[in-house]
Amino acid sequence: MGILTPLAVRIGGISWLPRLLPQILWADTRLQRLTRGRFGLLDVAGLPSLTMTVRGRRSGIARSTPLLCVPYGETFLVAGSYFGGPKEPMWVGNLEAAMAGQLRHKGRTADFTARRIEGEERDELWPGMVHTWPNFAKYEQRTRRTIKVFQLIPVS
Repeated sequence: MGILTPLAVRIGGISWLPRLLPQILWADTRLQRLTRGRFGLLDVAGLPSLTMTVRGRRSGIARSTPLLCVPYGETFLVAGSYFGGPKEPMWVGNLEAAMAGQLRHKGRTADFTARRIEGEERDELWPGMVHTWPNFAKYEQRTRRTIKVFQLIPVS
């Protein structure tokens, strides 16, 4: 966690923030390009992050998405929260279709396989995710859907 993390948590909890997502992603993409993938907006906020690339389930085009992640041993946990919106983010469907892709974390790139975390295991891991990003609890209250959690497992 960094000095700007409390501010990021406060901003991330604003209910109308999803409307600014295109602008946020644009700024994050530019910052990552300037730093050759070593630094993004989540890094500025002192939060763990990665960029996940997965092929589109319909188009087959590789799509890259910066995501807040929770390091879990040698793997990473990610949540399809979309700020607690009623719909899942597009990357969730693409990941469910492929269950594999490429991730970039701290300037390093690796292929990964994925698995969905469900049931009791999700219930056990969720508090750790909320500890990393307290707004996950708000997002869960805002939506009627169950926020899907995935484990990304880097392969050598």
